[in-house]
Amino acid sequence: MLNTDTIKITPELLALLSEIDEFKGAWRALGTLAPERLQALRHVATIESIGSSTRIEGSKLTDREIEQLLSRLDIKRFDSRDVQEVVSYAEVMETVFQAWEDIPITENHIKQLHRDLLRHSSKDERHRGAYKTVPNDVGAFDESGKMVGVVFETASPFDTPQRMAELVQWLNDMRSLKRLHPLLIVAIFVVVFLEIHPFQDGNGRLSRILTTLLLLQAGYAYVPYSSLESVIENSKEGYYLALRQTQTTIRSDEPDWQPWLLFFMRALQQQKRRLSMKVEREERALADLPELAVLILDYARQHGRVANRDMVREYGASPNTLKATFRSLVDKRLLVRHGGGRSTWYSLSIGS
Repeated sequence: MLNTDTIKITPELLALLSEIDEFKGAWRALGTLAPERLQALRHVATIESIGSSTRIEGSKLTDREIEQLLSRLDIKRFDSRDVQEVVSYAEVMETVFQAWEDIPITENHIKQLHRDLLRHSSKDERHRGAYKTVPNDVGAFDESGKMVGVVFETASPFDTPQRMAELVQWLNDMRSLKRLHPLLIVAIFVVVFLEIHPFQDGNGRLSRILTTLLLLQAGYAYVPYSSLESVIENSKEGYYLALRQTQTTIRSDEPDWQPWLLFFMRALQQQKRRLSMKVEREERALADLPELAVLILDYARQHGRVANRDMVREYGASPNTLKATFRSLVDKRLLVRHGGGRSTWYSLSIGS
């Protein structure tokens, strides 16, 4: 079983936990944001999360390409692996956002999430939703993609079922006993999950999905509105270093949890600070916008895109006034222009 008696609550770790919890309470009391504003924040964060989490694993798609891909509701075929991963990740994220209260943390539910995460990947058809059957140690690769050495040994296929059963049992016991701070429980679950590496592929992406699920279940309701995956992508070297430093000690008598706990809490701190800045920036921007500009942004959030004719039809706005308003919103980087002439349309700017 996991030995968590070696966790050291240092002054920095305590300060991080306090700051994150303070924001958790402040977010709960935030009644000023309208539903459409929250929807816009979640839309941007979701695109960033999908992009970052899949790029960490090697995808090449940009956030803009992902947004355009997911706006094509009629898409039926997913020809490239990058597209398969993006679409699956988006679907599983939506499942978590909509049903997090109804997803107990059991091995079967973890396997179901894994199956859904690889749903569109033809390469992974045989092992989706099932624990690994061959070793999947984490290796170092040269520029040609050839493995040149083992960086970290994961659990063997034989040990994986028992290790996962123990981890899930530990999580649910800790939640019931409430002897550890909820954020420490989430952090330890994630690092041990990645140390086990229970599935043949998709472990990194699934760990980040599970992180979001566990944080929501722990009451951190702001998580869907700011991308933790984006923070991790921007700190990839620190992410892998902290994982390795802790993972190599997990099965010892005195595990060193500190490297991972500090990285994880600093990432959560950065996530909440980004969200705080976005909310402040949006409130300032909206306070300075005329009513027509706010209506345009609201329409774009609700429909994914907006054109001059939409606003004429909906509100009877003057074409000349609309032209100037659209230009102003593009200049302020709140909208992005697409097409030209009578076919011009606009979408929300990523990050606005």
